[in-house]
Amino acid sequence: MKTTTILKSISLVAVLGAALAAPVLAQPGPGMWGGMGGMGMQNGGPGAGRMGPGMGNRVGATLMTAEERTAMMIKMRAVKTYDECKLVQDEQHKAMEARAKEKGITLPAPRQNRCDMMKARGLIS
Repeated sequence: MKTTTILKSISLVAVLGAALAAPVLAQPGPGMWGGMGGMGMQNGGPGAGRMGPGMGNRVGATLMTAEERTAMMIKMRAVKTYDECKLVQDEQHKAMEARAKEKGITLPAPRQNRCDMMKARGLIS
């Protein structure tokens, strides 16, 4: 009788442990972004829906290497004015359009303007 109770307890602990561990194992790791945080965004799970912290659903982000994405985040954080931001953003978009053309794909239109967001938050003037 006591052995049965112990086995049931052990089984229950094992099942509960597995149930609690499954969501943790399903969480994305640093992935392509190396755990870099960026511009107020949280790690929403890089991949199909989002690219990761700091890059969100940026057009062309999937065509960039981790080093290029990091460099772009650094450039965007360094801008001080809206015009400077637009210059960096347009330069990057042209580069990603060229890269996409080489691969035979079409970039979708950007869903949001990062420079407008940064200006609205008071990060640039």
